[in-house]
Amino acid sequence: MEKHYYQKEIETMPVEDIKKLQSEKLVKQVRHVYDNVPYYRNLMDEKGVKPEDIHGIEDLHKLPFLTKADLRDAYPYGLLAKPLSECVRIHSTSGTTGRRVVAFYTQNDVDLWEDCCARAIVAAGCGKEDVCQVAYGYGLFTGGAGLHGGSHKVGSLTLPMSSGNTERQIQFMMDLNATLLCCTPSYAAYISESLKEQGYKPEDIPLKAGIFGAEPWTEEMRHQIEETLGIKAYDIYGLTETSGPGVSFECEEQTGMHINEDHFLAEIIDPDTGEVLPEGEKGELVFTALDKEAFPLLRYRTRDICVLSRKKCSCGRTFIKMAKPMGRTDDMLIIRGVNVFPSQIETVLLNEGYQPNYQIIVDRVNNNDTFEINVEMNPEQFTDKVSEILAMEKSLANAMKTMLGINPAIHLVAPKSITRSEGKAVRVVDKRKLI
Repeated sequence: MEKHYYQKEIETMPVEDIKKLQSEKLVKQVRHVYDNVPYYRNLMDEKGVKPEDIHGIEDLHKLPFLTKADLRDAYPYGLLAKPLSECVRIHSTSGTTGRRVVAFYTQNDVDLWEDCCARAIVAAGCGKEDVCQVAYGYGLFTGGAGLHGGSHKVGSLTLPMSSGNTERQIQFMMDLNATLLCCTPSYAAYISESLKEQGYKPEDIPLKAGIFGAEPWTEEMRHQIEETLGIKAYDIYGLTETSGPGVSFECEEQTGMHINEDHFLAEIIDPDTGEVLPEGEKGELVFTALDKEAFPLLRYRTRDICVLSRKKCSCGRTFIKMAKPMGRTDDMLIIRGVNVFPSQIETVLLNEGYQPNYQIIVDRVNNNDTFEINVEMNPEQFTDKVSEILAMEKSLANAMKTMLGINPAIHLVAPKSITRSEGKAVRVVDKRKLI
């Protein structure tokens, strides 16, 4: 089978050349950050590290980590490394207490990000003859913009559908013969079920591939989507903090995601000690953005647990592979592609006059995430009038949606009715089988 690449010379570069390129870029990036980001300069000074101490990737371990807390503390402009006049866009993700992470992009940042997404599209077997249906959310969320830009770079006809309105998704998919679907895996599963309900068989559907990410999904879910849509389903990974989807992507081998190593330098660390672990060991994934001009994070702790491997790949790409993340070191949940922290829910409850006695229940029904929050009423709030409870639930649900970006089902329950274990309530019940 003929192999296709978007930027073959880079994607198949000998490993030693990749490492040399990374070293050159790292030295320049550390200087750029030290000179232009006082927040990170202070972290380096506290650790006694100067830019001249960094001669290549072998010195990466000397640099301090950045965490989500740093991004929150530095909001909105504290990690910006370019004048606003040189920035052309932002994207944003929800923060742990409502203070959002805002990532800035120069035009060059956007171009390189779109190249990364273009590589993912070509690795999925698509090109300028294809019709790419982008059903990720647009706006502040990075999913829609990233794959949209990548599709343009490849030269595909792009259908900028955004998420939702499934009837219209199916109409355009069938009428315009979409061959590539880009969305969350749960939405792909929902579209596939809707097509099945309308009587479409896999051979009736024009799609040949899908690029699905932004939330955890199992191999069983992959196979189900592939069978129902008659496609090959590819994983993609990214973080708003480091640009968005396209940090890594799957090839036809489907045994992990190739990290775009010319742009992102990956490490695996012990989440407790921060010690760098050798290839093949499981630990926390850390990324350094080697090219980002406006928002150049160095040693950013993703909180995702995974494994890296340089095992030779049949696709011919030499970029290191990361396994599908196997969990997290924090309490973040990914629900319908949105990051949700229990601390956000606590913030809303306190703001709305409730005590933080609650339980989050997440499940996956017909490949769609369900999201419920049971909240204890205070004794003074307790009532047996159904109309009053429904009004309170609706008001609290609206406040949660404003904070989280998605709509949970709120159930107000009697005081002290949520089971405590050793004095503490079990805050999260995740019934999804994601591993």
